[in-house]
Amino acid sequence: MKKVITYGTYDLLHVGHINLLRRAKEQGDYLVVVLSSDEFNTIKHKTAYHCYEDRKTILEAIRYVDEVIPEYTWEQKIKDVVDNQIDVFVMGDDWEGQFDFLKDYCEVVYLPRTEGISTTKIKNDLNLGVKK
Repeated sequence: MKKVITYGTYDLLHVGHINLLRRAKEQGDYLVVVLSSDEFNTIKHKTAYHCYEDRKTILEAIRYVDEVIPEYTWEQKIKDVVDNQIDVFVMGDDWEGQFDFLKDYCEVVYLPRTEGISTTKIKNDLNLGVKK
């Protein structure tokens, strides 16, 4: 069985997320999504609309996702890949080159982003995150 891993916050789920998850799953047989915990988002100075547990529940309902585990630090990626016997690491191409250090442990694939959509765009369009 070929195992794939990807990472993200997956807040305000949109078609770009679904496209990435579908294409990640196409890289193998089993997809592990490592979901940024609320604590990790605080460290990254990110604010998710939905809490970790709700984001996890939403991801688990998506047919492409086989397993969801928490992300607590930037540094845990090698351990995640080794502990979960991962064959392919997948990220959006906006991260191109940032995770090449994982090539010693698995294949690294950067997939194109879906044009015209992002969580940041949705938040800006809805004025979420604009303090008045």
